[in-house]
Amino acid sequence: MKVFLLAGGFGTRLAEYSNLIPKPMVPIGDKPILWRIMKTFANYGHNEFFIALGYKSEVIKDYFLNYYTLNSDFTVDLNSGSVTTHREARLDWKITLIDTGKDSMTGGRLLRMKEYINDEPFFLTYGDGLSDVNLDNLLSFHKSHGKLVTVTAVHPGARFGELLIENDEVKIFQEKPQTQKGWINGGYFIMQPEFLDFIENHNTILEKEPLEIASKKGQLMAFKHEGFWQCMDTKRDKEYLEQLLKNGKLDFI
Repeated sequence: MKVFLLAGGFGTRLAEYSNLIPKPMVPIGDKPILWRIMKTFANYGHNEFFIALGYKSEVIKDYFLNYYTLNSDFTVDLNSGSVTTHREARLDWKITLIDTGKDSMTGGRLLRMKEYINDEPFFLTYGDGLSDVNLDNLLSFHKSHGKLVTVTAVHPGARFGELLIENDEVKIFQEKPQTQKGWINGGYFIMQPEFLDFIENHNTILEKEPLEIASKKGQLMAFKHEGFWQCMDTKRDKEYLEQLLKNGKLDFI
């Protein structure tokens, strides 16, 4: 199934990096977070990607255009101009890069990719959120209810550590846990192509009118994911993801 990724925003809350590169290209370990999101889908056999570009689109284009060369070992013969590859970094991925406008909103970016959607359901997610959601189960759930949209609902991550205190004694100290008090939009959508009829133009915010209309019409279902989910909005989020990767806690990517 085709996978569409929204990777054109400005990422202003991560200005330490996004002043130079688009937010989805901020690295977690030795790979951009965008690559790691794509790896999640590829692990389930979904390897046809369509990336909506905007801010600093040339950085993402350049990365994938030169991916094979930059991730392989090779010898260059400066006399003949020949290149011999020794260790190949081949991925069975097909990636389409689409300029959707520097100032387009999230709904507008999706609308501008309409010609690539055809008449099939598709995955859609953001270029800054990692999750270990089981995509097979997500797809089965979507097929079971027959509605236009499924959104993966996740518990929001707490911004600060949590303490359980009894009689002034700290019984539990937990650094930045996930709260169980509510659900938020975690991305990792599955949509039917008819949903695009709810998007008016490139100024439409996906999370406003289109999804609100779908909800009012009873066409929006939630797949509740109790597992790992973490967005990368701030430098602290990036450092947290880096530490998880270092400690082997992100083995799904």
